[in-house]
Amino acid sequence: MILTASEKTAKSHLVVVGNGMVGHHFVEQLIAQKGHEAYQITVFGEEPHLAYDRVHLSEYFTGKEAADLAMTDGTLYDQHGVRYFTNQQVIEINREDKILRLKGGESLSYDKLVLATGSYPFVPPIPGHQRDNTFVYRTLEDLDAIRDCAKKVTRGTVVGGGLLGLEAANALKNLGLETSVVEFAPRLMPVQLDEKGGDVLKGMIEGLDVKVYTNTATQDIVDGDDAFHRMNFADGTHLETDLILFSAGIRPQDALATQSGLTVGERGGIAINNFCQTSDENIYAIGECALWNNRIFGLVAPGYTMAKTAVGHLLGSSDFTFTGADMSTKLKLLGCDVGSVGDAHGQSQGCKVFVYQDEISQSYRKMVVSEDGKKLLGAVLVGDNSYYDTLLQYFLNAIDLPEQPQSLILPAMGDAPVGLGVDALPASASICSCHNVSKQDINQAVSNGAVSVAEVKGLTKAGTGCGGCAALLKKVVDNELLSLGVEVSTDICEHFAYTRQDLFNLVKVENIKSFKALLAKHGKGHGCEICKPAVGSILASVWNEYVLKKEHISLQDTNDRFLANMQKDGTYSIVPRIPGGEITPDKLIVLGEVAKQYELYTKVTGGQRIDLFGATLSQLPAIWKQLIEAGFETGQAYGKSLRTVKSCVGSTWCRYGVNDSMTMAIDLENRYKGLRSPHKIKFAVSGCTRECAEAQSKDIGVIATEGGWNLYVCGNGGMKPRHGDLFATDLDDATLVKYIDRVLMFYTKTADRLQRTSVWMDGLEGGLDYLKAVVIEDKLGLCDELEAQMQRVVDTFQCEWKTTLEDEEALKTFRQFVNYEGEDSNVVFVQERDQVRPATDAEKQQLIAKVG
Repeated sequence: MILTASEKTAKSHLVVVGNGMVGHHFVEQLIAQKGHEAYQITVFGEEPHLAYDRVHLSEYFTGKEAADLAMTDGTLYDQHGVRYFTNQQVIEINREDKILRLKGGESLSYDKLVLATGSYPFVPPIPGHQRDNTFVYRTLEDLDAIRDCAKKVTRGTVVGGGLLGLEAANALKNLGLETSVVEFAPRLMPVQLDEKGGDVLKGMIEGLDVKVYTNTATQDIVDGDDAFHRMNFADGTHLETDLILFSAGIRPQDALATQSGLTVGERGGIAINNFCQTSDENIYAIGECALWNNRIFGLVAPGYTMAKTAVGHLLGSSDFTFTGADMSTKLKLLGCDVGSVGDAHGQSQGCKVFVYQDEISQSYRKMVVSEDGKKLLGAVLVGDNSYYDTLLQYFLNAIDLPEQPQSLILPAMGDAPVGLGVDALPASASICSCHNVSKQDINQAVSNGAVSVAEVKGLTKAGTGCGGCAALLKKVVDNELLSLGVEVSTDICEHFAYTRQDLFNLVKVENIKSFKALLAKHGKGHGCEICKPAVGSILASVWNEYVLKKEHISLQDTNDRFLANMQKDGTYSIVPRIPGGEITPDKLIVLGEVAKQYELYTKVTGGQRIDLFGATLSQLPAIWKQLIEAGFETGQAYGKSLRTVKSCVGSTWCRYGVNDSMTMAIDLENRYKGLRSPHKIKFAVSGCTRECAEAQSKDIGVIATEGGWNLYVCGNGGMKPRHGDLFATDLDDATLVKYIDRVLMFYTKTADRLQRTSVWMDGLEGGLDYLKAVVIEDKLGLCDELEAQMQRVVDTFQCEWKTTLEDEEALKTFRQFVNYEGEDSNVVFVQERDQVRPATDAEKQQLIAKVG
């Protein structure tokens, strides 16, 4: 029930209008500082959800659910007596009587009021902008509507080429639409980029099959001839499209303030002072609705700073003030790195400019420095953000530039300076701008006992916002640990003073073929649950021997040891390989017969295979004997290896297919099915850019184009889904396979234990660009070796179940008793879930008659 205006509470009543990221952060900060003990807090949000992470909103299109983006489920509010309401709109403020009125007619009183109403998307008043199939890109409901529409159309266009516009374009492309961007300004991202940077970004995006129209004004939108819409441009040209997404900027949501007579800016925004108070001392405004010094701050970090400032002032502290914010930003848009620092346009009086451009690698870097060349004033980066952290710290902390400032943006050569050491950063250096965490805050967390990045995150929230500070955060944490005499160990465990990569090299170079030999030569003790499986995986990757061989069997975990996944009831699952999801009717019949014979629960997986659940350990050999006789192979669903290569039907059947994705998927699965790797690997092949196989969410994704194949690498699902990055375009079959060979073997050679491809690539110095240099340009001279190693894996493939069935000693592993082939009849497996079909109408009537 909502508080009415007449209700009285023992505490002062504080109302927060708006439950976006900034409004929620305000409540979090207030609770952290015991503000709930001084105030009865009520929160109103217009959306049907509590606060969610709008920074990562686009990930809703790549597999994340609303719950994954949620910043709270209400538990924090409930624990501290915070009243909260969703789907509630405040429509009037009576400042004289301090009363709010809701859209539903209810009213309530307040003592202090915080407006965190955010912003709304600006839609240019173009005739036809309210037609069907036109959208904005702001809320989860907007994204649901866009996704529903995209299922029925083929072409989409974004109006607006700024930050949000390019993010929206990426979403449309990921939904399988032919995508265009229309920008009124002469270049993309006109606020963050200069003319040349905008041109480079345009070229990169057009290279990804996104059409870009800059310096283009839309006059009206009418019915199209061969599409739903026709956009008529001022220059007489036009564009036909099925879906239009407006992302032409934001406007502060200040209607409440205007209605109540609060001071607002000439172009909108609720005017605030340095304590985030409005023209009414009892009302505060924070986030994108607030106007400070005639400026709106459209990033989350300034909003968080405002929230912290308002909390401090409400609780009687003047230690915190808001005096503006740095608007530097680092992004990856449509797979393209973009960075902007400070005065990116070089508008400071007397400033000097350094520019570096590499047209081959499509990278552009610009530094704006003071007239005397000693201070960095701004920077622009397109194509390579590896320079961003260093430049940002020079800018934020006014650190003197090196004698040759241009060395900071030139490729490292010889003895040229490499970045900015963590020791050079002052204690006040901002490491995480989202949560305003300084180097000193991180060092204090380490001093208080945090001994890992994860623990520092838990104490400070650093790195939990946009995530852009992750690399720098790790450097600061490691540096502080070292300064305190705490060793930052990279050893795989106490038994081996080596990394996984070191052990891989030792095994390969020294021709070591067993754990015992490796331990004797390079380790100590007896090994553990960390190093044994890791070494077992390395031996399999390098030599590809039978994993149940006597010298290897003790290294395997339960699943590998029994060549099946153990389920929670102690039974096992059987997953035969079905390359590309293609299967004959005869093989389908065999799977059905086996499932029926052994009463197995059957399920079609997301990777286009069939799982059979509920087999006992002793049944596994008999089941696999039947399957192998029918032509099946092990699917290795139990191993850290290739699981599946998912595929659509491609040009063989689909009217949109431009290449034979089925054949390619089958060929790829058969090639890499024997590879053991640091973590499981999944592939997908799509026959066109509609992307029915969801290739961009896989470790290796292949998408057919008119010119060949586009290759995406290092995506994954799991707890932290990540889109793959575009690696190369329009490849022929042979080049595609060659690049995949090299990527996978380089990953297998250099990754840490249990490290997914996405985390591995992000951890490489230079990330995607470095991986391209190694694989495409052969920067390390390893390509021949990587290809040869992969060919060895291909040539030595064996179906582990077939080998097991031919090995009497191995079969003994699957007995319930070592010295007896029978089973214990006292062991009973209870079936938790039956496979049932819906009852027919006749059966329903019989049941009704039977029970009366």
